[in-house]
Order: sequence, then C-alpha cells, then structure tokens
Amino acid sequence: MKSKNTALRWLYEYGIITLGCALYALCFNWFFQPNNISMGGFTGVGQIINHLVPAVPIGIMSIVLNVPLFYIGVRKQGVKLLISSLYAMTIGSLMLDGLAAVYTFQPMEPLLACVYGGVLLGISMGLMLMMGATTGGTELAARLLKYRFRNLSIGRLCLIIDVTVISCYALTFRSVNNALYGIIAMYISSLAMDAVIYGSVNAKIAYIISNSSDEVAQKLLKMDLGITLLDGKGGFSGDRKQVVLCAFKRSQITAIKAAVTAIDPSAFIIVCEAHEVLGEGFSEYTPDSL
Repeated sequence: MKSKNTALRWLYEYGIITLGCALYALCFNWFFQPNNISMGGFTGVGQIINHLVPAVPIGIMSIVLNVPLFYIGVRKQGVKLLISSLYAMTIGSLMLDGLAAVYTFQPMEPLLACVYGGVLLGISMGLMLMMGATTGGTELAARLLKYRFRNLSIGRLCLIIDVTVISCYALTFRSVNNALYGIIAMYISSLAMDAVIYGSVNAKIAYIISNSSDEVAQKLLKMDLGITLLDGKGGFSGDRKQVVLCAFKRSQITAIKAAVTAIDPSAFIIVCEAHEVLGEGFSEYTPDSL
C-alpha cells in the first residue's frame, strides 16, 4: 500500500504484520505442536529446549535466541527492521503462548497437519516479510543471508536452515517420522512463502505479432501502456515484422486483448507471467529487495 499519509501506511503495514503473527501462532498450536512436528528455525530450537527443560516457554526462548540476529539485522537494514520485527516477534510469541494457554488442540493425521500447517506457515511468513518484518529466527537469518546468496529465493534459504534444525529435532525426540513430516511441512511452507512474496508481483508480459503492429502500438500507447518494438522475421514466410512487447498489470489483460483483436483479429498474442518487473509504473530495485 503506497500512501502519502504516513499514519495510514503504518496502520496498514502493522495490520498485515499482526495478521501474519496470528496465522503463525494458530498454525503452530493447531498443526505443529500437538503432532510433535518441528517448525524448524528458532521455534524448533525452542521446542527442543522446552522438551529438555519444560519450565522454559517456547515463545520466551524464541525471543532470547533472536537477540544476536537482531543486532546484525539492524546494522544491515537499519532501525525500521528492528522496530517492525520486534513488534512481530513480541506479538507472535505472546499470541503463541496465549493461545496455548486458553485452548489445547487435539492431534490429527500428521500428513494433514504438515500440509495445511506448511501452507499457513508460509502465508504468515510471506505476509510479514512483505511488510519488512520477521519473527526472527529462520526468516531473519534467511533475509540476512540473501545479501550473500542473491540467486536463492527467500523460501529456499529458509528451507535449508529449517532442515538443519529439524535434523537436530529428530535426534532430540528420537522420531524420524515426525522429522520427515517436518521437512515436508517446511518444503510446502517455502513454496507458499515464495508464492506470497514473488507471486504477488501483479504483472504480465505480452508479445504481439501483427501485420498492423504500428496501429496496435499506437492504441496501446493511448491506453497509457509502455511498449517496445522488436524486429522479427517470420520463420515460414521470411517476412519482416515488428513484435510489440508490452508489460502490464494483471487486471489490464482483457482490455489489451480486446484492443488488439479489434485492430487485427488474426494477431498472434503470447501472454507470459512476469516474475518481476522493475521500472516506471512497477516496483523499484533496492539493495534490501527479497
């Protein structure tokens, strides 16, 4: 949400972070804890410590373990990360322990727990990361490692860290099956997280091949769309043609197809998903980009 009103922007961002925290606490208490499925990360480390020392709450231990990472994170990304992530970590931990205190979920089929828990976990983490916040642990570590490993997605980095923690979890609880379920849950979580973060880019690309490319180009320009003309050559006919390349918002696809076919019903239109579009009218690159 881009708004000139700072108060509204902050209200929106922290509302999304709070929703992410609520989903995080719900998926942990509903799907992971009752079935002894590790979530990985510092929450997974907290589960291990809680098993060894039951008097230590999982949420509080998660806060303690995050202090060194937050110190490094502030040096890398500034105070904004500290404020938003401290909020997310505190609210998430309180919701986690609070929900566990008022209601106890019953165990369920482990496969259902790891599938639905993984999806809900990935959505919650993705929402918080999009707002520049994390609950610490895996997500914060992955965000910092992203500076070093730019070619890996944030979900893939989280998966690597989580699998390491889950392996330790398996040794502690002496349950290979639950650890394997945990790996499945974390894999699904990484896919859901990447879908929320990268799949949220609301853009497509169209390649338009037409005998009336000049007219098509002028029509798209009147629709306030940016275009690029590419030189092309028909593979069968050998005729020279201009290919109209256009990046646009997902909601504009119907209007574009209608406009092009109205000019040239036989136009060849190839519409592709755009993983990311940088530039005027779309997002901008920053060193902190996920």
